[in-house]
Amino acid sequence: MRAKHVSAAALAANAPQAVDSRSPRHCPEDEYVSWVRGQDIHPTYRNAKLRRYRHFMVAWPKISDWFAAPLVERVGRLPGEPHNAPSYPISFHARPYLLFLALRGYIRLDYPWMFGALQLRVTDTASWLGIDLGISALIEEATALGYNRQSLTQAMNWTVGRIALRTGVLHVDDLVENHILEALEAVRLFSERPDLHFFYPSAELYRANASKQWITHLHQLQVVLFHRGQVATQPRKHMPSWKPPMDMPPTMMAAATKWLAARRLTDAPSTVDKLELALRVFSEWLGGNHPEITTFADVTRDHVLAWIQHITETPTIRTGKPLGAMSRIQRISGLSQFFRETAAWQYADVPGHALIGPGDAPKYSQRVPRFIPDHELDRLMPVINEMTCPFQRAALLVARWSGARRDEIRRLPIDCLDRYPDGTARLRLPGRKTYKERTVPLHEDAAEALQKIINLRQDAPERPFTDERTGEQIRYLFMRHGKLLSTYYLFETSIDDACQAAGLIRPGGKKDGPGVRGTVSAHRFRHTVGTQLAERGAKLHTIMKVLGHSSVNMALVYAQISDQEVLRDYKSVLAPGAVLAGPAAMDIKSGTLPDEAVDWLKTNFLKTELELGHCLRLPAEGPCECDLYLTCAKFVTTPDYAPRLRARLEVEQQLVQDADDRGWTREVERHTAVARRLTGLLTDLGETADPGDGDSSRRSSCTSTD
Repeated sequence: MRAKHVSAAALAANAPQAVDSRSPRHCPEDEYVSWVRGQDIHPTYRNAKLRRYRHFMVAWPKISDWFAAPLVERVGRLPGEPHNAPSYPISFHARPYLLFLALRGYIRLDYPWMFGALQLRVTDTASWLGIDLGISALIEEATALGYNRQSLTQAMNWTVGRIALRTGVLHVDDLVENHILEALEAVRLFSERPDLHFFYPSAELYRANASKQWITHLHQLQVVLFHRGQVATQPRKHMPSWKPPMDMPPTMMAAATKWLAARRLTDAPSTVDKLELALRVFSEWLGGNHPEITTFADVTRDHVLAWIQHITETPTIRTGKPLGAMSRIQRISGLSQFFRETAAWQYADVPGHALIGPGDAPKYSQRVPRFIPDHELDRLMPVINEMTCPFQRAALLVARWSGARRDEIRRLPIDCLDRYPDGTARLRLPGRKTYKERTVPLHEDAAEALQKIINLRQDAPERPFTDERTGEQIRYLFMRHGKLLSTYYLFETSIDDACQAAGLIRPGGKKDGPGVRGTVSAHRFRHTVGTQLAERGAKLHTIMKVLGHSSVNMALVYAQISDQEVLRDYKSVLAPGAVLAGPAAMDIKSGTLPDEAVDWLKTNFLKTELELGHCLRLPAEGPCECDLYLTCAKFVTTPDYAPRLRARLEVEQQLVQDADDRGWTREVERHTAVARRLTGLLTDLGETADPGDGDSSRRSSCTSTD
């Protein structure tokens, strides 16, 4: 996750408390001397502090000159140097005096100095000065949110102390969001300093260690302040964005910025990020290959097609391979959307028409959704039921029995569970991807796991979150430490651990590295529910309702992959020993069908289904010209159709009686002949001809009668 980029101009405009407008200055000598002599410390240490203070005063009679000195000299002791032999001992030994000046309001210390100095006893100095920063109350509130007291003590001391040195805000009650944003921006900018190598071997190591730890500290402070009501932004840990801002000519930048701002009004942040990436990649290629183009109005279709060819063939830095089809489709689609919408909205300095369309994006094969076979479910579910983390256990059980998307489960409200009138558990799922809420039945195992989380979270001292799409105030269920748990923790890590415990593993770790990983992903539970619903005769609209599909075509994917149903229907006709009736039955039983005919039937058998059986007319024989398929030479039926045959027989007998009452002799003969044929088919199948002994409908499948 990336942090929101905070520009220097924005920080200057929204600074919570500007650096002291007066020039930084030394305090009166007697003020500091009196304070040091009043401390309850060993006389030797007291005399050393006064001696070092006087050395600093001689070296830097103007404190502003010290601020103008190189950072290395101001920090004094570099990493790895012993305390008794720093590179610049005067600055290093003057740290107690500098902290005194900052806490008394004489100076405002800068973040680079604090990051370089590392260990600073801010809270101890504040305590000696009689200043209560309010950290104790903050730690108690954080502990109530579930944080570890020891780790929170370190985080709160680090963040509150350094913000106080920078801003002069000496109590946590006065902290606001811009204080945290300024500190986060300082953490990011420190990696770009030319003198960073004096403090860290490389920018990468700084980001992986110190930067990550400091961002975590600031995030924890933001969480507690949010639930206090002092911070408006909902807590979400953001790692800093190291990507540079978009670099393109001014007219192009104006059009891109205006369009992205419009998209942010309606699109999810992740969607806008993908659109921005498409513009960024295209503009970088354009600048490298056609630097003469300074406005989108000069971009032609040939330029865009050349860019598509480039991203299709050029290996990426990270993988060394060209972009996959999905990544290319996203980037091409994003650029196409930019040209199309800016033309419709009549932007200036744009082509004014769509340069590319759907036909210019690569095609990718649509894979059959991978459900989890029963034998793997039998090994996996007992492991999930024994998971120790109640959040992970509940999340996976809900995924297994509801078919919900992972983000839908992650954002379940605390009041998501109730009951149908008959006592069956009912789950209310938020409208995330489709913007439509829905309710679905829920297996009792999943309902019990959810209820445990609800009981655990019922009295949590938290402030409700504001849903970014609806604006509704929501108390989420899957929260810990005052923030939403990630899908990575709830699903990815948990299902991988469960697979390893169940022995469902395969070689290869993440990014094809060493190790093993599970053969099952949490998303496959969704495919499993859809497939099982289809195989067990659920209506198409039921599948749509349960899975939250917005179109019939999405649900048809599951109706068309019912492997067990395909196998059963196929064997009922073509397997050895199948019970058949109809004119084509003898050809199948005698094995006189040619191999190419059998191959075609294996692929298209379901498509040949009629009301009462199947038509085995092959493509080479041309289209069927008869409607009387009961006597057609290509007609065949099986015992599965007996209920329909009996129901049709009953209808024909009623029509015979009706025609006889009306005196329609020819109609009596016709319906009698059909009834006789139906009776013969039932006899050939070994079935009784008595109507009304079963349901006249058969389970739905992907056939011509649907």
